[in-house]
Amino acid sequence: MKPCQESKERKCGSMDRREFFKKSFAVGAAVYGTSLFEWIDTVAAQDTAAMPDLVAIKNGEPDVMFDKAIEAMGGIGKFVQKGQTVVVKPNIGWNRGPETAANTNPLLVKRIVEHCLNAGAKKVYVFDHGVDYSVNTYKTSGIEEAAKAGGAIVVPSEDLKYYQKVTIPGAEKLKEPQVHEALLEAEVLINVPVLKHHFASQLTIAMKNLMGVVWDRGEYHGKGLHECIADFCLYRKPDLNVLDAYLVTMKNGPQSARAEDRSLQKTLLLSRDIVAIDAAGAKILGMDPEKILHIKLGHEKKIGNMNLEGRNIKRITL
Repeated sequence: MKPCQESKERKCGSMDRREFFKKSFAVGAAVYGTSLFEWIDTVAAQDTAAMPDLVAIKNGEPDVMFDKAIEAMGGIGKFVQKGQTVVVKPNIGWNRGPETAANTNPLLVKRIVEHCLNAGAKKVYVFDHGVDYSVNTYKTSGIEEAAKAGGAIVVPSEDLKYYQKVTIPGAEKLKEPQVHEALLEAEVLINVPVLKHHFASQLTIAMKNLMGVVWDRGEYHGKGLHECIADFCLYRKPDLNVLDAYLVTMKNGPQSARAEDRSLQKTLLLSRDIVAIDAAGAKILGMDPEKILHIKLGHEKKIGNMNLEGRNIKRITL
């Protein structure tokens, strides 16, 4: 599998400094009156020595927050073993820069890749089959440069030859999608969505982020968006979900948000449970998880648990 090559016809400016990323995310960030952590304080979480069901951390930079959050989960070694092949799946769907929060934070992607390789991963692939042309989105988002700097192999997604048909047992709508070969090869899947409002699905978080590993995104819309989002999780659930809520698109998403629609919150969530992290993300956006159909279906299909009450939630404030 070859790394993604730069298009001669489509070139974007490089992003070569950590300070650029940090300053970019501060541009145009709106201030919202309600803290994103207030919902956590209403949950009667258990305090145990076991691995948390959910880690919620705030007030740090993306890479530092991941360091602290994965430590609270017991370290990356709980998820990645020596010699394994890993897919780190960010949202790289839009040809927009880091300051827009349309895609996952590049610093976060880089640090996750570094942790995986430090744990002894044989290879770490990064890719996304997004809406815009990926040769552009990989560069404009800053993710290609950041992922490669961390040691990842950034693979192309724009050709059907990279996809193979699979069968999803128990699926009602999405029964035989074509899935990227990098995911089929990988022993570990780390799902790294960015938290955003979405005009079609109400929100886009961890469950919907897996839409970027299939070839025919239109099949989701034609057969039932929410149902297909849930169906795919029957095929492959991530080993770890990392929700980027550093700069949050509160409305007019997924990629048309204005400066006043974005909120700089410096927050990160981690969970093995893809339904739980989506439920938490919904609450952050001020939505009821039970009213988001794909979250409700994920719970009903026993993909995960949308109920946060009584769960082991670790809170960290930097």
